[in-house]
Amino acid sequence: MKIILKQPVENLGDTGEIVEVKAGYARNYLLPRSVALQATPQNLNVYEQEKKRLAMKQSKDKNEAQQLADKLQTVSLTATVAVGEEDKVFGSVTSQHVAELIKAKGFDIDRRKIHMEEPIKALGVYEIPIKLHSEVEAKVKVWVVKE
Repeated sequence: MKIILKQPVENLGDTGEIVEVKAGYARNYLLPRSVALQATPQNLNVYEQEKKRLAMKQSKDKNEAQQLADKLQTVSLTATVAVGEEDKVFGSVTSQHVAELIKAKGFDIDRRKIHMEEPIKALGVYEIPIKLHSEVEAKVKVWVVKE
């Protein structure tokens, strides 16, 4: 029986592939769990239309992310921290702190999109990567200065 996979299946294929499987496997496992569709001409047409719609949505999301990345590249953030003797920073600047600074500039970025290897624990200028889309990444300059 030929089926169209709606999601990746281990040892079978990826999303959108048309594969040949035994009828019992398709009837008893794949079709009831909505993992696949039977490859009828009607389902093929529906799936092709869905694939085009998803491609257009993906393209639109990527363009929006690229525009946001271009705007974020020009943003410079200043994080003021308390310091002790010899400019030793008390605490650290985390992705949550950077997200709040970005929000203050008028951008709504989720802190989970901000990829910091580890919190900033020293004064200086840092470039923080922000993953906006699977293919788009922006870098924001963060100046860590003392109060």
